[in-house]
Amino acid sequence: MSTERPALIDRFGRHVTYVRLSVTDRCDLRCVYCMAEDMTFLPRAQVLTLEEIARLGRCFTELGVTKLRVTGGEPLVRRDVLTLFEALGPLPGLADLTLTTNGTQLPRFAARLKAAGVTRINISLDSLRPERFRAITRKGDLEQVLAGIEAARAAGFERIKLNSVILQHRNHDEVVDLVDFALARGLDIAFIEEMPLGQIGEHDRAEAFYPSEQIRADLAERFRLIPTTERTGGPSRYWRAADSDTRVGFISPHSHNFCGSCNRVRVTPEGRLLLCLGQEHSVDLRRVLRANPLDDAAVKRALIKAMAIKPEGHDFDLEAKPVIFRHMNATGG
Repeated sequence: MSTERPALIDRFGRHVTYVRLSVTDRCDLRCVYCMAEDMTFLPRAQVLTLEEIARLGRCFTELGVTKLRVTGGEPLVRRDVLTLFEALGPLPGLADLTLTTNGTQLPRFAARLKAAGVTRINISLDSLRPERFRAITRKGDLEQVLAGIEAARAAGFERIKLNSVILQHRNHDEVVDLVDFALARGLDIAFIEEMPLGQIGEHDRAEAFYPSEQIRADLAERFRLIPTTERTGGPSRYWRAADSDTRVGFISPHSHNFCGSCNRVRVTPEGRLLLCLGQEHSVDLRRVLRANPLDDAAVKRALIKAMAIKPEGHDFDLEAKPVIFRHMNATGG
């Protein structure tokens, strides 16, 4: 057994084993917590090619990363994106190749994603009421997403997880219905506190904030939730619904800061390596890739060196104006 020290360790002793690769900032929805209604997207020339993203995935796994998540925007709107999954799926040492999606394209792609080696899928679902769903997404069709969930189930994906961003006075009264929906279909579900990324004019984030503790209290009136130490490699804290296999997770960047155990970095569509979701510390990997087209060792050196600037944590403040001006779609899901 190898005793070689893992390569991607930051100055706080945290081992980076999980990388989120964003393939596009574009999306076919306009969720109110993710982006402004009128967005200017990146020019194609500024976005990493799929081959460059695959190369990064290979370099990361050769440095000890075991989990890659493909995100967006909506990753499945990128042309020929299946070729990326086909390149990443067989990578030695990769234990988990996952996808975060809004579900709209899954009726077309679910079976092909499974064949390409995708192990798990997370699907955004913030409401089960068609009119409310359209208001939150600004243009979404709930039936299309529900069809996507069924396509993923039919393709044989296990541990499909729903992601629900909960906003007070928008959808906070649906948390019980969402868990019922997950239970009936054998799905997991994670409730997410809104993250203050990018300037939005649609709602006041402080007023819309609905903490994880309150969601758990709402659910406790209907379900018996049993604490569990189960993890999926990310920041969710899981509970298990009694007498079921469904896990209920809570991602709580405000009420339960998860920075101390952070094992993640993100690559944005234009190739910035973000060392923290809520800070701007980054490295221009696009420049490194294009300056060293045949030298993976140079790319790996840049990744290892970047660990020195990974910050201890984020400083989210709902009462202040956002200090991070990039929207969530440009950050990577």
